[in-house]
Amino acid sequence: MEENKTNINWFPGHMAKTRREIEENLKIVDIVIELLDARIPKASQNPDIKRITKNKKKIIVLNKSDLANEQENENWVKYFQKQNTPVCLVDSNSGKGINQVVKQIENIMKEELELLALKGRTGRKIRAMVLGIPNVGKSSFINRIAKKATAEVGNKPGVTKQKQWIRINDKIELLDTPGVLWPKFENEEVAMHLAFTGTIKEDILQKTEIAYNLVKFMIENYRTNLCEKYKIENTFIEETLSRDLPENENIYEIMLEIGKKRGCLVTGGKVDDEKTSKIILDEFKNGKLGKISIERA
Repeated sequence: MEENKTNINWFPGHMAKTRREIEENLKIVDIVIELLDARIPKASQNPDIKRITKNKKKIIVLNKSDLANEQENENWVKYFQKQNTPVCLVDSNSGKGINQVVKQIENIMKEELELLALKGRTGRKIRAMVLGIPNVGKSSFINRIAKKATAEVGNKPGVTKQKQWIRINDKIELLDTPGVLWPKFENEEVAMHLAFTGTIKEDILQKTEIAYNLVKFMIENYRTNLCEKYKIENTFIEETLSRDLPENENIYEIMLEIGKKRGCLVTGGKVDDEKTSKIILDEFKNGKLGKISIERA
């Protein structure tokens, strides 16, 4: 198993266009709701979005919080609060945390709306815009906050196609935008974290490379989860890691053991590492490896 040094450039034309649209739309909204993946809050925060929204009122929504480690969720909440940024933990599938987001929007805009009312401008709607990178759960979030299936949902990056205003309640209107990534991932770790969660398509990074790095991370940080899920003894991991071989070969051997346990065998008893990789990545994305936070505050 060779470790590849990857310099990733991925900026499809439609994403460049989307970024320009976002900059235009910021002029007509009061507040930005930036969705981040609770498992990777740093990697899922587009630096372009952070830059172009710096002068706007903002709420950070840590979505998919049900898939992340609960203690790390709390640590990230404190992290954003220290930056004086309102933050909510949300699980868009169950709806947990959605009401808190609505209350935060109304609370942030309360003073401004009261001033407008004093000038005779009553009944003005709060206009909010939802931003986030592909695959962060934006469509599911909007469907839940609007209490109906208004946005097109899919599990492929970038399926939300066009801009639309959505009525949340009698006070708030929401503008949806397609997900946008940034031109180049300078940091290889950021790219890998995005690959773990399915944001970067698997034809850009090799599936086996992504799974290898995830297994390495799990061995170092969530070994108990890995052992319990794939019924691997910790002694096997210890013995494999202590072999007088390069680390990547030892970790790859542990990955192949997972493949054996899951029946990913081909002719001759060899392990299909592509199939093994798909199982590991799918089970991580679906929360079957437990509540895992890749990044720490």
